[in-house]
Amino acid sequence: MAHLNQRRPENVSGDFYVDSTCIDCDTCRWMAPEVFHEAGNQSAVYHQPANGKERLRAMQALLSCPTASIGTVEKPAEIKAVQQSIPIAIAANIYHCGYHAESSYGAASYLIQRPEGNVMVDSPRFAPPLVKRLEEMGGVRYLFLTHRDDVADHQKFHQHFGCERILHSDEINSGTRDVEIKLSGQEPVQIAPNLLIIPVPGHTRGHTVLLYDETFLFTGDHLAWSDERGHLIAFRYACWYSWAELTRSMRRLANYSFEWVLPGHGRRYHADRETMQQQMERCIQWMESQRGDRP
Repeated sequence: MAHLNQRRPENVSGDFYVDSTCIDCDTCRWMAPEVFHEAGNQSAVYHQPANGKERLRAMQALLSCPTASIGTVEKPAEIKAVQQSIPIAIAANIYHCGYHAESSYGAASYLIQRPEGNVMVDSPRFAPPLVKRLEEMGGVRYLFLTHRDDVADHQKFHQHFGCERILHSDEINSGTRDVEIKLSGQEPVQIAPNLLIIPVPGHTRGHTVLLYDETFLFTGDHLAWSDERGHLIAFRYACWYSWAELTRSMRRLANYSFEWVLPGHGRRYHADRETMQQQMERCIQWMESQRGDRP
């Protein structure tokens, strides 16, 4: 819970505020950019919600903040309705789970709703309102974990839903050694007709991404949009295994066709296939220009 006595002075006056416990994970800034921005290496409110849509987004960001650093001066009356709005629809049967976890530094988790069984991509917090909504939406059949950093409450989701967890063997540690499906090698794995797992070592040794329906690419910490640079990027200064290997992985990934980039960290990106291909090529060119830089 945010504390009013820790309200950051960078906030404008009004109901919403960010307190000093903010870890600068960027969650609120991309969920409600019309309300939150970066100020002094933390987030702050620069514009109070002016209508119902802006307030809903701000409230969704409040619930999703991994450190509960967002608060309101007045007790919100619509909290149950906001809880009911999460997972948040993105496109078709794709949802943002919200309720980011501090242990994943605020990484986003997604849900693919499928008649054959829902797929959760990376783990959010095991928050009771979210669990209830997931039950209403058909539960969780698979919990696909892109890499070791964003596993959060995977064990609790497994215990509750009986979902099978998927993680590359190179990412296994003491907290994930009991996952049901351990991938190996560098060849793509088709776990269902429209679900393709693609190994992309680089950020970590066993990082993988998930391509759904040849349209939606769930990228974990491999690929994201950068507003600052104006193009798709990999995380040069958060590359824990090998930048050269990450660059090679990105070249291989560019051979696939998709329209959405849905990352754990960084911003989403949606474009037609031709534009996406151009963006991938630009990303690779930028990555190759960074070879001499230290990680």
